[in-house]
Amino acid sequence: EKYKVETKVIVADFGEREDIYSRIKAGLEGLEIGVLVNNVGISYAYPEYFIDVPELDKTIDKMVNVNIMAVCKVSALLPMLVPDILIQNQKTRFSNSEGITFTCETTAAGMYPTPLLTLYSATKILQSVISRGLHVEYKSRGIIVQSVLPYYVATKMSKIRKPTFDKPSPETYVRAALSTVGLQSQTNGCLSHALMGWVSSLLPTSTVINLAMKTNKQIRARYLKKMKEK
Repeated sequence: EKYKVETKVIVADFGEREDIYSRIKAGLEGLEIGVLVNNVGISYAYPEYFIDVPELDKTIDKMVNVNIMAVCKVSALLPMLVPDILIQNQKTRFSNSEGITFTCETTAAGMYPTPLLTLYSATKILQSVISRGLHVEYKSRGIIVQSVLPYYVATKMSKIRKPTFDKPSPETYVRAALSTVGLQSQTNGCLSHALMGWVSSLLPTSTVINLAMKTNKQIRARYLKKMKEK
């Protein structure tokens, strides 16, 4: 009502092994797709050593299904739904009639291996690699593929309640990230996160990984202490 648009909802649990993609394809049949945001994702409840992750086998299956399989399968649906996009030659930002924009919401954990979030980090690195490869493959056909790698944002998933300069609110972050579409194929999304990414790029990879390990050990210790006090 506010924006005078029609919304269609297709419910799917990406963590399940059942074939949800044929149902999604059927639900999208006949629609003209202009923008796809691949932002479904799950992480650990808290940073943990790999073999000590609670319900490890189940977590592996679910995280691979949600963080990897979904990106590949959903991205693969769109060319079949809108075949005209494969013969377009114009680069666009948001125009349905001239091209299509894929945004893959990864995280800064997809920039380097992240100890104590190792599996999660690995899935995010793969998302980033897929996005960068697809962008090069299809940019000449009017398809923009962008990989977004945020650091912490004040969301329920991150368990951060109060926004700050380096941990912005979702609204602030999205507003900044949208301004990069069509201009950057890979972005940290906002100024504060871009600065953090730039600093990380200047450091040796081993230093970045060790800093992540130190930070995640502290987060893990606080979480486990809090659980014991309950």
